[in-house]
Amino acid sequence: MPEFLNPFSGKVPDRLLTKEELIRAVRLDLAAEHEAIHLYMAHAEATDNPLAKKVFIDVANEERVHVGEFARLLAILTGDEDALLAKGTKEVDEMAAELSVSPEPSPSKAKNAKKAGN
Repeated sequence: MPEFLNPFSGKVPDRLLTKEELIRAVRLDLAAEHEAIHLYMAHAEATDNPLAKKVFIDVANEERVHVGEFARLLAILTGDEDALLAKGTKEVDEMAAELSVSPEPSPSKAKNAKKAGN
């Protein structure tokens, strides 16, 4: 869970972050973005005010963009993040196939399918 009380969580005083500390900080930032998405969507679901609902959902979607930015940064910094995430995706797809559940195409597969169809 993100440590919101300490604005410098993951920062070691009087020196720059090591690569490992930077990776840990980015993971913390990812967790904070996911927590913000959860919070804003919970607020959107808890109101019947159309404007507030629209704003909460819009802001939550902006946080999802931030998740993508931090995820890409993490992949670049670690070098193996994408491969491990792909492995996890494959494992779930295999489980879904065993249960005859049709998984949604991954964003990259959907994008490639659109290109092939054009």
